[in-house]
Amino acid sequence: MRPDPLCNQKTVAERLDISERTLERWRVEGTGPAYLKAGRRVLYRQSDVDTWLNASKRVSTSQVLGG
Repeated sequence: MRPDPLCNQKTVAERLDISERTLERWRVEGTGPAYLKAGRRVLYRQSDVDTWLNASKRVSTSQVLGG
């Protein structure tokens, strides 16, 4: 079994093509991918980012979250 890589905020923001500030706001709002705190560091498991992206998948603009 391969270990699940950890990514820092900058790497995740670049991957999602958003600002680091947006990622910080999502953490406060609880709307972004799950994250880990290691002391003062914020880290993301690559699998958690992938899971969050898959859960955000839509097929139409009128689709309701969870629908």
